[in-house]
Amino acid sequence: MHVSLATLPAKPHEPNEDFTAATTNGVVLLDGAGLSGTTTKCHHGVSWYARHLGGALAAGLPDEDRDLTSILADGIRETAALHANTCDLDDPGTPSATVVMIRTVADDLQYLVLADSVLLLDLTEGEPVAVCDNREDEVGRAYRAAMDAAENGTPEHDEARRAYVDAMRVHRNRPDGFWVAAADPEAAHEAITGEIPVRELRSVLLLSDGASRITDRFDLAGWPEVIGMAATEGPAAILQRVREAERIDLNGARWPRGKTHDDATAAYCTQLQVEVR
Repeated sequence: MHVSLATLPAKPHEPNEDFTAATTNGVVLLDGAGLSGTTTKCHHGVSWYARHLGGALAAGLPDEDRDLTSILADGIRETAALHANTCDLDDPGTPSATVVMIRTVADDLQYLVLADSVLLLDLTEGEPVAVCDNREDEVGRAYRAAMDAAENGTPEHDEARRAYVDAMRVHRNRPDGFWVAAADPEAAHEAITGEIPVRELRSVLLLSDGASRITDRFDLAGWPEVIGMAATEGPAAILQRVREAERIDLNGARWPRGKTHDDATAAYCTQLQVEVR
């Protein structure tokens, strides 16, 4: 497998709350979730959580005796144990993350998606297939109006976004709500999972929602064009296109959004087929 990685923090010199890593047989990508100015009883922060959970997941990928759901559940459990004695993990503000995992096993590619990061399966025949857990977006529609109406970068928008995050926390990791990796390993069983023969794939692209907004929020390129961009220019080109769009709409008038700029990460995987010699 050949993997190209690119990531950009939302703002220079601030922690990047995304995480991505590649192993000999797979890739993990996490998008950490949290918001300064809202209450939390964790002393470590979102970047710490994403790095530690991401590292645990990457370490688990080579173990083919465990499926991806089990690897995620164990990773959540192990990461929670690292700060259970210092932080209130039952607090709704405890750090969390979206998760995308892929792994090649024999002639198949296995995948897992939890929450709103995107996995693009570039099929040898037909259009790319986007795998994304949209439950958070569906729940959030009831709470977005004030945030979307306010101008980005203003105190009104900041306050509306804090209210939005607080409202969403009530639905996090709850039936009829949405699910993310946080402290409860049961969330792993809510992930979307599947597998596909490697021979049916040209490539695979993993995107945090800060990168996928090129399509699912800005509508600047379809998924085939995004795959093409990764193939011809590399995954960093996707992130640069996103940043260019954000800069021409700093106040969110054209594309209302919670964050003017977001951490953005892309991992592009090719040469998936194992060569037999």
